[in-house]
Amino acid sequence: MRLGTLLSAAGLPPPDAADADVRTVVYDSRRATEASLFVAIAGAHRDGHDHAAEAVARGAVAVVAERPLSLGVPVAVVPDSRAALADLAAELFDHPTRKLRLVGVTGTDGKTTTVHLISDVLEAGGERTGYATTVDFKILDHRWANGTRQTTGEAVEVQEFFAELLVAGGSWAVLEATSHALALRKLRGCDVDVAVFTNLTPEHLDFHGTLQAYLEAKAILFDELLGGPGKGVEKTAVLNADDPHWRYLADRARDARTITYGIDALADVQGRIASADASGSHVEISGSGGSVELDLPLVGRFNVENALAAVATGLAAGVPVERARAALSVARPVAGRMERVPGAQPFAVIVDYAHTPASLEKVFALLKPLTAGRLIAVFGSAGERDREKRPKMAEVASRLTDLFVITQEDPRLEDPDAILREIEAGALAAGKRRGADYLVVPDRAEAIAAAVDRAREGDTVVLCGKGHETSIIVGEEKLPWDEPGAARAALRARGYEA
Repeated sequence: MRLGTLLSAAGLPPPDAADADVRTVVYDSRRATEASLFVAIAGAHRDGHDHAAEAVARGAVAVVAERPLSLGVPVAVVPDSRAALADLAAELFDHPTRKLRLVGVTGTDGKTTTVHLISDVLEAGGERTGYATTVDFKILDHRWANGTRQTTGEAVEVQEFFAELLVAGGSWAVLEATSHALALRKLRGCDVDVAVFTNLTPEHLDFHGTLQAYLEAKAILFDELLGGPGKGVEKTAVLNADDPHWRYLADRARDARTITYGIDALADVQGRIASADASGSHVEISGSGGSVELDLPLVGRFNVENALAAVATGLAAGVPVERARAALSVARPVAGRMERVPGAQPFAVIVDYAHTPASLEKVFALLKPLTAGRLIAVFGSAGERDREKRPKMAEVASRLTDLFVITQEDPRLEDPDAILREIEAGALAAGKRRGADYLVVPDRAEAIAAAVDRAREGDTVVLCGKGHETSIIVGEEKLPWDEPGAARAALRARGYEA
């Protein structure tokens, strides 16, 4: 595509030499190649403007930036490089979501599982789906792990994924819409058909500042329902009526249809948990004139809520409740979400991604009554993330576990010992004693081993915070990590083979 044509179509000012040929758009100078257009973005640690010359040296024929640069190639100056990147990416890939139907799932917890369940329900209704989550990607029958440590890639990767799904014959895309992705305009130019809200609890306040600003970022997804072309499906907001923030988001969706789901609150899709145990829940679901019962093979009330969100989304897409039942009855746990580590040991070992006070409380409250012996937890808190949650996590563990081990998660560029002290402050404030009620073991593998060593028959050891992730970030380096693998190693050291 000609540079001037691409920039004009994206609503950007065309610079001189606008007839240069552009084959790709990049935002990382190391990925610049011949005939690429480089977009300079100011990141948390690096400013793309400082690397624009490198991109030009690698073959970039033009640069989009927020300030004038002398580079010997055309430079288009824009007020917001991230918005420009999103607009360019959508144009470069020919706006795939103008044809592909799209579900965006936002909320503090449950996004990944809900995306998986929605995909299953849509496919039970005859649709061909793809999804993008924190854990993995899917295009029709092809699935692969998300090794990027990012729930949502930059706009170029997002639009490229949608374009590939459309070419493969997909009819629906489902993706996690994080508050970061929405606030950073990564999903700008995505024409959303169904916006799903799971819940809201304090998280990412280091980035957003306040809970209201966090909610405002989530609300961007519902604003997106107001634009875009019709694709044969009514624009719909699917909202958790058990969370008080749903009404605010319903107002933001304005003219869109609203479908609520809930267990306690009266909702369009009503769920009732008839019974529950360590294997799952027997659930009664009614909605849109249909009513079904099913055994949901996912543990916990929160997974029932995720299933209700999938049913509601299915109804928005024209999938009847009876079809949704067939999909949910055979639902599979997502990697790193209440994932059991098998073995011959007489106690349970579970890996879960819970990494906020609210999600820890849900996991501990679920496991406590299912545990005959003691509940032992291992957790930490990521560096360069919300510091306010750290003591709160220890306070939750102090109330709901019998023993917990504080360890590292992803310290990044923060002082690892300082992170541990901030978490421990919550335990000390709760009157807990180091060595008796909790341990502080900085090395995560050693922390897991310490928890496993102390487990006895009937106990449950739950490893929180890493889940499916395959690395620990120390400084700016990603070190290989395997949470279930670390648990298996600790079990082998005690003589238990898988």
